[in-house]
Amino acid sequence: MTAPTSGDLAVAYLVSQYPALSHTFIEREIVGLRAQGVRVLTVSVRRPDPAQLRTQLMREEADATVVLQADVPAALRSNAAAVRRAPRAFAAASARALRSGEARPASRCRQLAYLAEASVLLDQLRAHRIRHVHAHFANNGADIARLAVALGNAEEGEGVYTWSFTMHGPTEFEAVERFDLAGKVRDAARVACISDFTRSQLMRLVGTQDWDKLDIVRMTVETDRFVPPTGASRAAEGPFRILSVGRLVPEKGAPVLIDAIARLVERGVDAHARLVGGGELEPVLRAEIGRRGLTDRVTLVGPVGQDDILAEYHGADVFCLPSFQEGLPVVLMEAMATGLPVVTTTIAGIGDLVTDRVTGRLVAPGRADLLADALAELAADPARRAAWGAAGRDAVVTEFGVETNAVRMRDFLARAGAAR
Repeated sequence: MTAPTSGDLAVAYLVSQYPALSHTFIEREIVGLRAQGVRVLTVSVRRPDPAQLRTQLMREEADATVVLQADVPAALRSNAAAVRRAPRAFAAASARALRSGEARPASRCRQLAYLAEASVLLDQLRAHRIRHVHAHFANNGADIARLAVALGNAEEGEGVYTWSFTMHGPTEFEAVERFDLAGKVRDAARVACISDFTRSQLMRLVGTQDWDKLDIVRMTVETDRFVPPTGASRAAEGPFRILSVGRLVPEKGAPVLIDAIARLVERGVDAHARLVGGGELEPVLRAEIGRRGLTDRVTLVGPVGQDDILAEYHGADVFCLPSFQEGLPVVLMEAMATGLPVVTTTIAGIGDLVTDRVTGRLVAPGRADLLADALAELAADPARRAAWGAAGRDAVVTEFGVETNAVRMRDFLARAGAAR
């Protein structure tokens, strides 16, 4: 059989909520696939949040995206039609749903709700002549994709529909039974892992017979848009400008950064930090900033859309992400693409991206003292900042560019069964 070309590929991209500010890397991946000639239908379980549609592209994507929870009466009609059309197939899919996930009543009832959404998804696949579903994340989207494919194959024949998913982590690795990770790997045609670390965590959950379906497909950054600043915006003189971008949630470690900045100030470093993002820790951080006397040193910027984030990177001397828990952070890629040296933590797949003392510094998570030491080292050495920043951009361009990984994702989808 001849391998399919790009124009022969069609896929439904399923995300729990799309578009969203935290999912701009998915947006980039889809744009890259379409540029490769792949026909992509975007599907969201929930409606996108209008407040997050900060760019024209996001608004266009929202208008074109199918929302599974958009119309409850329509969903009920879809399920009733599925029962009438193929009662045995629907019964088999229902039995499968009741065997999936955690063996708790609430979890199994949730799977039946996913089956209702899966029936709507299957109708969309048929309407758009698509046979393959790719779920980003191993969450409810993957559950719905799995059930839609099971229902479709029960009606039309085994192998007519296929599905795959991208494995990010780390949240799912803390609840492997709740997310049924092993079962999803076994059922999926293929799995795209964003890092070697992520792949290894799935390898420990399944038998060696399933290892070959675990591929490495990186997330991406627009290296032609995220570029170093021109002119003298990163001058050697003036305050040392620290930037951090990420949700203000416990796993991102922002309180450690506040502590590190206080230590820098105590050492006499003229440090100023901007924290971009919103979240549950904002009032806690604001109170801590006041308590430590850092109100003129630390600014909580709030959420910033992709149209405006480049100016934040261009206005910084270093990027800092003190996370306790990550997959492979896109914000690190964006920062490195703009020529910023980075200071971050030795967790999960970050080592796939950042090389210590080549593109930045890697320190133990939760250590404000080590974070302050690394930041102080860069504050005192503009030449080192420039050299590490240049090396970081080279690394991102080589391994994490949109075009490079669009080709990888296209080939992954072809192997997973996305041929029309």
